[in-house]
Amino acid sequence: MSINALIDALKNPNGLFHSTPLSLLCAGFAAMFFIFVIIYSIRHMRGYKGLWRYYLYTVLTFACTVGVLFTTSFMLLLIFWGFLGVLLYLLIAFGRSGDTPAAAKKTLVIIGGTDVLLLFGIVMIWKMTIPDSGLNGLMALRIGQLGIPLAGQAAVVAYLCLAAAALAKAGCMPFHTWLPDTAENAPIPVTAYLPASLDKLLGIYFLARITLDVFTMTSTMNTILMALGSFTIMAAVMMALIQHDLKRLLGYHAVSQVGYMVLGIGTGNPLGIAAALFHMFNNTIYKSSLFLASGEVEKRAGTSDLSKLGGLAKVMPMVFTAFLIASLSISGVPPFNGFASKWMLYQGVMTSGSGGWWVIWLVAAMLGSALTLASFMKLTHAVFLGQPSEHVKKLSLKKERLGFATGFPLLILSLLCIGLGVFASKIPFGQYFAPEVHGTVRTIGIWDSGLATLMIIAGLVIGFLIYLAGNVKKARTATTFMGGYLPEEVPGTRVSGVDFYRTIQQLGLLKGIYRWAERKLFDLYEVGGKFISGFGAVFSFMHNGLLSRYVLWCLIGLVVLCIVLI
Repeated sequence: MSINALIDALKNPNGLFHSTPLSLLCAGFAAMFFIFVIIYSIRHMRGYKGLWRYYLYTVLTFACTVGVLFTTSFMLLLIFWGFLGVLLYLLIAFGRSGDTPAAAKKTLVIIGGTDVLLLFGIVMIWKMTIPDSGLNGLMALRIGQLGIPLAGQAAVVAYLCLAAAALAKAGCMPFHTWLPDTAENAPIPVTAYLPASLDKLLGIYFLARITLDVFTMTSTMNTILMALGSFTIMAAVMMALIQHDLKRLLGYHAVSQVGYMVLGIGTGNPLGIAAALFHMFNNTIYKSSLFLASGEVEKRAGTSDLSKLGGLAKVMPMVFTAFLIASLSISGVPPFNGFASKWMLYQGVMTSGSGGWWVIWLVAAMLGSALTLASFMKLTHAVFLGQPSEHVKKLSLKKERLGFATGFPLLILSLLCIGLGVFASKIPFGQYFAPEVHGTVRTIGIWDSGLATLMIIAGLVIGFLIYLAGNVKKARTATTFMGGYLPEEVPGTRVSGVDFYRTIQQLGLLKGIYRWAERKLFDLYEVGGKFISGFGAVFSFMHNGLLSRYVLWCLIGLVVLCIVLI
């Protein structure tokens, strides 16, 4: 098939595959991350056995991603979606000998379980739209302007089933627990490629499609989405504050950022939905940069334990710069791209028309950004700016010499974090997303990103000049001391970012909630596993193979049967 014929086929809305501005943009981002991860893997996956399988899984993942983005068939979507779940499992478990990692098993169970809900939801849509068409009708069912009203119980259940699959793929609560485990245990290129980028794109893209094209939303369902998004923002960032592993902390932030996207889609207005889509793309950029930078840190230091890191900015200045830019972006600090999309989102929330509830959603979103900044202050200090740990001192690290495989992806992603923020006011979001959000995107606030950037730079320059003016005279040099003691008098004493916010775990109600979280009482996978194990233990007790036990159950069954018949 020629290129022109392929383009014509994608333009046909009645075919099996059809392109839209949103799907094309998502596919472009997916291709970019695919190329970056392949380049990054050349160095960071060196030494693994059977690398041909890793690259095959990566290529197949990209192919299935493109299939999900362009297909108009529910059945093809289900097939591509299912393959992505299997490929995610294979990539997480890649390179591990012996038993399959627990993170891979958990991911397969959660993603696979919601895939079953996806199938159930598709069947319900088929029954509601073309019930007498038979199996051929199910095969011909298209993702289009169905506009199914959420008026009946069946429609609500169908929407929730499809939304559960989308939220699980994106890593939103309560289907989120696979993501921090994957971030901590999977190879870094896998984490940067899937949970940080492709899964976010696919999950939020599908949630937007079913919300805008398949169903007609109600104010109640929009409120549920906004409440879920706000809760995810706050709960995940509170968990991130107390983490002591670099990659696991980033994993919880990946969950928290999904909350902003769900919140934006739940607003139900063009501005909020466009902001959610813009934030989706921004998140994939800075999140992938953070994971790639953390992979370089782990490779150089041999650990991701924050207590064993520190002082790496001197030996890894380029990685530190990329990490700092991405940290400011995810925290919503102007003029980076994270602020641009959050600024749009705040306005979308204020115009959501959800009564007085919008104040709660807005506070959650803004407080979540503040706590994210606090969390990354801890992370940056613990990894790059704090005193080197004994572990780092023993390594005697030399100043980094980043190769193309690491430097190129980090450079491009850092430039995108800056460019999409500085020139945000010049990008025609309203025109581009208007067909997708079925309306005109109009902002209610004033944010001239170019002028604001110049003002920020001017402020930094003036501040630096004031600093220089105050240090014209030679400053007095004093010996460093802590609490009146010299450091050499208290050996082993080190100010570490790990201890930041430790007191939060001891605050009133939070103390109990954190304790429940440590016991995994909020983990659907763990709670479900215990329930099934308990259920199995009951049946094992009931049917233990003894004849007397079976005779007893037969008598009980006869008594119950007699009572029913009488």
